[in-house]
Amino acid sequence: MAVATILMVDDEYEIIKLMEIYFKNENYKLLKASNGLEALEQLERNVVDLIVLDVMMPKMDGIEACMRIREKNHIPIIMLSAKSQDIDKISGLSVGADDYVTKPFSPLELVARIKAQLRRVNHFQTPRKNNEDEIRIDQLVINRASHVVTIDDEVVKLTPREFAILLLLAQHAGKVLSMDQIYEHVWQDPFMESKNTVMVHIRKLREKLEADPQKPRYIQTVWGIGYKLKGDMQVSDDD
Repeated sequence: MAVATILMVDDEYEIIKLMEIYFKNENYKLLKASNGLEALEQLERNVVDLIVLDVMMPKMDGIEACMRIREKNHIPIIMLSAKSQDIDKISGLSVGADDYVTKPFSPLELVARIKAQLRRVNHFQTPRKNNEDEIRIDQLVINRASHVVTIDDEVVKLTPREFAILLLLAQHAGKVLSMDQIYEHVWQDPFMESKNTVMVHIRKLREKLEADPQKPRYIQTVWGIGYKLKGDMQVSDDD
């Protein structure tokens, strides 16, 4: 089983240090952030399986961070707060949190909540055939709704940027997309000499998708132009 990566977002350093001991015992990988802005930066750079998100933090609090995360991602989120009133719990859950733990909390309780959320996600991420949201290219399956990618029925963990690039290429399978087209679509910014940015993400995608990244089966380079996704595409949809 793959090691789960937990992003813990809290401005109380002692709490993160305490949980680091428990996460290590569970063989979880821990990523740290002290506010919502740092959490969003971590999500851009890393594949995360679950987020533990404090409500009261400087720069960007947990409520706003949760809303921002939910714009792009379905990662399970457990909110932490020193407030115990029902209205605070409702606020956290209404913006997209999956669970709520009140401070002070038992580390063992938090670990149990994390395990429950990971079990739920693993259950719903089991690859299903003939899904209306799936794009299939040979053994590569991309689920547009759940953002789950599998190869030979094995789940491949991608960052939101990597998934967006792969989905874009899949939706135009067989067509060559230039680096500026990829950048402008995925980053939603004008292309300004950002070839290295696209190239780095393509390299990371190949490392995760290809049996031999030096001889890619899926993501093909068209020299001097850009990239395309090669393979026989099958799309299931209601349209």
